[in-house]
Amino acid sequence: MIRVLHSVSNMDRAGIETMLMNYYRHIDRNKVQFDFLCNKKKAGAYDSEVESLGGRIFRSPGLNPIKIPVYMKYMKNLFKEHPEYTIVEAHNGAFGVYALHGAKISGIPTRIFHAHGAAITKDWKLPLKKICMMFLPINMTHHYTCGIAAAKCYFGNEIVEKGDYEFIPNAIEVERFIFDKNIRDRIRKENGLEDKHVLGHVGRFMAQKNHAFILDVFAELVKKDDNAVLVLLGDGELMDTIKSKAAALGVDEKVIFVGNVGNANEWYQAFDSFILPSVWEGLPVVGVEAQASDLPCIFSDAITREIGFSDEAKFISTNASLDVWTNAIMQAFKKTERIDKTDLIRNNNYDIKTEAIKLQERYLRLAGNQ
Repeated sequence: MIRVLHSVSNMDRAGIETMLMNYYRHIDRNKVQFDFLCNKKKAGAYDSEVESLGGRIFRSPGLNPIKIPVYMKYMKNLFKEHPEYTIVEAHNGAFGVYALHGAKISGIPTRIFHAHGAAITKDWKLPLKKICMMFLPINMTHHYTCGIAAAKCYFGNEIVEKGDYEFIPNAIEVERFIFDKNIRDRIRKENGLEDKHVLGHVGRFMAQKNHAFILDVFAELVKKDDNAVLVLLGDGELMDTIKSKAAALGVDEKVIFVGNVGNANEWYQAFDSFILPSVWEGLPVVGVEAQASDLPCIFSDAITREIGFSDEAKFISTNASLDVWTNAIMQAFKKTERIDKTDLIRNNNYDIKTEAIKLQERYLRLAGNQ
């Protein structure tokens, strides 16, 4: 058995971590085991499941640039205590260079950078991210990506044109998301949504996901459709800010903040339309999940068109008028029949049962070639 060490933020229910757990649950863990290097002290929702599956969780000193010497010392000691690692995979965006450099100076032969984002968030950390980006190429040995846009962002056009990367789809457990009327009726009844038009969103409350814009759209929507309800799944640092904005717009009684829950698959059944107006994405797992549930999806045009494999996926600019967005949502609400989309998901390579075997074999080949 080989062990792969994944560098992540922490093992919470976010897109990257959920993707990793999907693969982890479906690989043959007698052949490949996952361990996780978490760079935040906060415990994650998946921690106990990771440990039940035989995985280990390590907590680094964090990705503070002031602590780089401490971080590198930690990595050196980690690999000294665990010489079994020959593969390290970083999922931290530009800051993934920390784990990859720590692995490089410790002699780890296979250092994978996994690209998940199609843009670099422009916040106060941007100068540091640009420096980290400069050092990524000399610290990685392999390029993994969720899609072409993410690959271009982190690896550059030359790498993409040469095909020097591995496509790792954000695959899902298809059967959990296929539309089920019984689940829909139960969730809607439990939450007083039987006669409502439900606009749904799943995502962490952070600037990238553009929740403030969702509220602007929804406030305009309820002027045209008093039956509309907005359901937001997830948590994060901006949740209180968004709750305050909902109150300021006078729509707080029509917005349900579900939080970070383990049954998002059931909530998709209760939605009538799905909205994702992100500032940027790599290839969002939630977009795959929503389309598996046969939901009409409305994405911002900043999201790669690779996600739009359903005929009912629409892309709209966030610079478009609120009327354009609300009209698209109201049109989506007219959909009354939803069908089994298993074949669509499988044909687009997002079935985890198939893709987990492929990834497992990739790791085994990498370990065998060292």
